[in-house]
Formats: sequence, C-alpha cells, structure tokens
Amino acid sequence: MFEAKRLHPAAILFNLIKTVREFLFAIIIGFITFRDDSLLYFVLITSGFLIIFIAASILTWYRYSYRIEDDELRIEYGVFIRKKRYISKNRIQSIDLTSGVIHRIFGLTKVQIETAGTGTSAEASLSAVTLAEGEALREELKTGGTKQTYDENTTDEPAEQTKPSTTISFKRLFIAGTTSGSVGVIFALAAAGFSELEQFIPDSFYDNTLEWAIGLGIVILIVMGIVALLLLWLLGIAGTMIKYGNFTITKSDDELFITRGLLEKKQLTIPLKRIQAVGIQENIIRQPLGHVTVFAEIAGGSMDKGEDFSSILFPIMKRDEVEVFLETFLPDYAGIQHELTPLPKRARKFYIFRTSILFLALTVASGFLIPQFIWIPLVLLAGSIVLGIMRHRDGGFYRNGEQLTIRHRSFSRNTIMMYHKRIQAFEKKQHKLQVQQQLATMRLSIIGRMGTGTHFAIKDLEESHTDELADWYSYRD
Repeated sequence: MFEAKRLHPAAILFNLIKTVREFLFAIIIGFITFRDDSLLYFVLITSGFLIIFIAASILTWYRYSYRIEDDELRIEYGVFIRKKRYISKNRIQSIDLTSGVIHRIFGLTKVQIETAGTGTSAEASLSAVTLAEGEALREELKTGGTKQTYDENTTDEPAEQTKPSTTISFKRLFIAGTTSGSVGVIFALAAAGFSELEQFIPDSFYDNTLEWAIGLGIVILIVMGIVALLLLWLLGIAGTMIKYGNFTITKSDDELFITRGLLEKKQLTIPLKRIQAVGIQENIIRQPLGHVTVFAEIAGGSMDKGEDFSSILFPIMKRDEVEVFLETFLPDYAGIQHELTPLPKRARKFYIFRTSILFLALTVASGFLIPQFIWIPLVLLAGSIVLGIMRHRDGGFYRNGEQLTIRHRSFSRNTIMMYHKRIQAFEKKQHKLQVQQQLATMRLSIIGRMGTGTHFAIKDLEESHTDELADWYSYRD
C-alpha cells in the first residue's frame, strides 16, 4: 500500500450530498422567501450554486489521496491549500467500517479511524473505498504487517473458529423493538416535523380538517389516537430491527468487533483497554420480563459515533444470561455482580419528594383553576410517587476489593460495574436535611466521550457508607 490511492469516484456524490446538507437550511429559507414572484431567480441562483458544488466535489475527490508508508497512514488533501496528515499506527485506537445504502449499492464502505486524541470528529475518514480495500486497510493498520497481501477472498478459517462470537436472533430482535419504549421519541419527532410543515398547509384546508375531526366525536377520536399510537409503535419496532439487524459481537485478542444494521451496516471496533465501565440497563417494560441491555462506557472517541459511545454490547438478552456473556467477552467484569447494599429506609421520603413535588403543585393549581380536570395531575402525581419509591428501592452499591458495582434509576434501572483504576473523581455532597438525617450523595466520574467525564450519582446513601467509599477511593481503608 505504498502507492498513493484515490477514493472511489462515488466519493464525489458523498461530497456533494454533504455540501448540500450543510446549505439545506439556507435553501429552505430562500425557497420560503422567494417562492412567489421571485421563484425563477431563486431557481437560477440555486442551479448556479449546485454547479459550483459539483465542481468543488470533483476537485476535492481528485486532490484527496492516501497511502501507508513507514508505519503511518499518510493522507494528502486540499484543493487550493495542500494539507498532509500523518497518523502513526501506534496511535490508532479503533478502525470502524460503515456502509450506508448508497455504499452497499456500489460495494463500498466508509473507513473511520479514531486515535487517543480524537476530538469532535474522527482523526481520519475515507468516505468511499471498496469493501475489500477497507478491510485490508483495517488489518494493515491494526497488525502493522506490510508483507502480507489481502484480497476479498482471503480467509483464515482456523483463526475465525477460535474467536468467540454471538448473534442476536430474530425473535430477540423483535422483542427488543416491541419493548424499546421508542414510541415517545418517534411521537416527539413527528410533532416537531408537523410543526415545521404546518406553515405550508393552506389555512382553509387546516380549518376544514380541524372541523371535520371535531365533528367525528370523542369516541372516534380516541380510536384514531389508539391507531396512531399503534402505528408509532410499529415504526419503533421497524426502527430497532433496522438499526440492530444482524447484530453480531466477536472477540479477537484485545478488541471487540460489533457488526449491525440492515440498511446502514456498521462494523465497530472497541479496544478492551478503552472500556471504563460495563452496564446493565432494564427499562420499565423489559424489567418485569427479565430482559436487559448490556452496554459499555468507552473512553475517547468522537461525536461522529453518536450513541456508540456508550456502546451497546448486546441489545437484549435474559438477565440470567448476562454472566455467561461477560465470561465470554469481558471476563474481567464477570462475577462482580452481587447483592447490593440498599439505601436506608429514611431516604425514601427524599426520593418521593423529588419526583412528586412538581405534580403536587400542578394538582393544587388545577384544584383552584380547572377542578374538572384535576384527575389528570392526580394520575401523574400517583405515578411520580411510584417512581420515587422505585428509585429508592433500586438504589445501592457493592464493593469488593478493586471492584465497585452501583445501581440507580431514572426511568430505566442501570447497574454499573467498574474498577477503582477507572474512576477519575469521587465527590461527596450533603445539604442541610441530609446532614440532619446522616445521609449523603455520592458522585463518581469516569472518562467518557471525547475525553470528557461521564458521571454517576447515588443520592441519599448512608453517610458512613459514603465515607467508606471515599476512603476506598483514596486508598485509606
């Protein structure tokens, strides 16, 4: 790979799409502003800019080259100002391959290279290379070998057989979709989209539709609402299955490889040394069914990876399968789950107060202003009290040598397992009421995305327990 290479010509299309997306907001504003008398001028100006964008995309592709030389990935780019970027193999932390719909049509992939110092974006990103070339680059940059040749038919069967691997079944994937709780997210996105499109709907059409809906009656409107929620639920199932379809995790030496996605296929690399903590998440729907999601908090990375930092190690499994999974893929974290030390009973009133105070105020206000609808905040108040009780009941910790397990709940119950060496900061906080009740809040910090902190807090611990953990963190026990 000493000879400089260009990206696949399809990179021109990706460059053009990226440029148009950056100017999309301005294009929409221009269309809204000039859609009446000056629409022709708007079309002519937009066409001129489009020609410029196409020319710039072609020049950007032509002036971009890469090669591997002297244990470095060397990239040269820039149309008017030439830039050179040298990335040593020793600095590379992970190499991810992503194939969107257009990539898969042409048999291509996108290569993203992360280093220890990666910031808001990947250290290097090759937007379009052949899949065989992308896999060869990954192997070359990982192993450092320069004498072995690769092609798309290269296999190493004995090595593959020794690598533990597991794949999610269709049944489990369907359960993950039905219990994901993504209906609320999709509803919020749909509402936001409608609010943006509302300005393009003629007032007469909008008014007539509203009058027609009111005339249907309350029963029919309720039925239509249920049907809409059902459709959103089905969309949530489809979204989960598309995102995590063909999910496979494989362990190889000191790395985990995750492949997932039906439309956009992603191949993620997670170095074991960058895992700061391992978590088990149980949302309110899955917890009674005994299903959990296993994830890891990863140090470093870029904003390009989005939710992958925290990375989902497995979308859904039975709780009693977690230990076997950890023994196979993360043996350092196996066997560190134990019965936790619970929160003191006198802390329950603080949890209930924090979750219910807002709805209590709404209930009082409704009683004075709109008493006929007071049942709505009363229902919400009852739910908030139950949530407060659940948060108190689920909170706790367990310490064993260098290992610490903590558990807390927002809406989902999260169990976090970590080691002493991964904890970057420990904080104890108390307000006046906590001092009187001999309680304290513990806050732990580990390295998270982009080198910033990821924080975990357990409120209203026994003060003596918080002090013991503080001594353990400071090596004074």
